[in-house]
Amino acid sequence: MHGRRWDPSRVRLVALLVFGGSIVAANWLIRNVGTVVMPDGTHLVPVGFGLLAPSGAYAAGMTFVARDVLQRVAGRWWSLGAIVAGTALSVAVSPRLALASGMSFFFSELADFVVYTPLQRRNFVVAVVASGIVGSIVDSFLFLRIAGIPLAAALPGLLLAKLWVQLLAAPLAAWLRTRLPERPRPGAAGSIS
Repeated sequence: MHGRRWDPSRVRLVALLVFGGSIVAANWLIRNVGTVVMPDGTHLVPVGFGLLAPSGAYAAGMTFVARDVLQRVAGRWWSLGAIVAGTALSVAVSPRLALASGMSFFFSELADFVVYTPLQRRNFVVAVVASGIVGSIVDSFLFLRIAGIPLAAALPGLLLAKLWVQLLAAPLAAWLRTRLPERPRPGAAGSIS
């Protein structure tokens, strides 16, 4: 152990707050902040290399990291419950884009869960980054398709914005790995879920 371990109940609460807050922030940002406003009211921001993305992309990328942290300290069922609650929150916060927001959130978080769960037993940092990248691809593709936003115009920028979040998450995950208590799997003393 390289640092002081944190209380799992406090970490769980913070992860839930970041998770929920990033959902609300992503939906608010896409409607209110950006340098370019599309005809449908979607706000875009520069993300590098001349690309633009919906302004909620950075906050949306944070949901994957927060859900992974939640699963590490609270287990799979908390994580799955957060996905269901997050889907409902996403739909409630963005009625105009409810179907696109809800469906893309649900399936991308499930994709993140499916990739993260087996990898986190071997390497928490790789699990956070890899699952976040997979979740980001699913989220971006589905959101744009269902919302009717042209893929060619928005997908590269959206993926780049979320990639930046995942790359920033790597050192954070490495630092957290030594401080986050690992939740034992039921029936397996000392193992993690």
